[in-house]
Amino acid sequence: MGAVMFYHLTQRPLVDTLRMLLEKSLAAGWRVSVRGTDRAGLEALDAALWLGPEDSFLAHGLAGGDQDALQPVLLGASAENANNAQCVMAVHSAEVTAADAAAMERVCILFDGHDEDALAHARGQWKALTGAGVKAQYWSEESGRWEKKAEA
Repeated sequence: MGAVMFYHLTQRPLVDTLRMLLEKSLAAGWRVSVRGTDRAGLEALDAALWLGPEDSFLAHGLAGGDQDALQPVLLGASAENANNAQCVMAVHSAEVTAADAAAMERVCILFDGHDEDALAHARGQWKALTGAGVKAQYWSEESGRWEKKAEA
């Protein structure tokens, strides 16, 4: 069973933190599923990831294409593991379950610290996952760098 890492975004935009975590995950040899809640939000992330620095090119695709199974990073709104991912990154308050954590090496939940609904959703996920016995860590960038603030 993998650990769930909660990332409380307050300083950097979602796409910057997502890019950093994707690069680390790919360097670990993992395929990644980026799970969102709506197609428009995923399309915006897709476009932003393509516009990243040339020296950190991230091959990825949007779910629903012919090559989903081949994508090292697949953005989608479904819990289906179409690219055989070892890591799930949940954005835009996408649901993550204890079963997801059990099936993955790592689960990352990224949430906007300036959005009260996103904060409430993340708190609910923390309570549900840790209550189910899932190991979790809470990371904050409030100080300007990522620091682990809690572990359960």
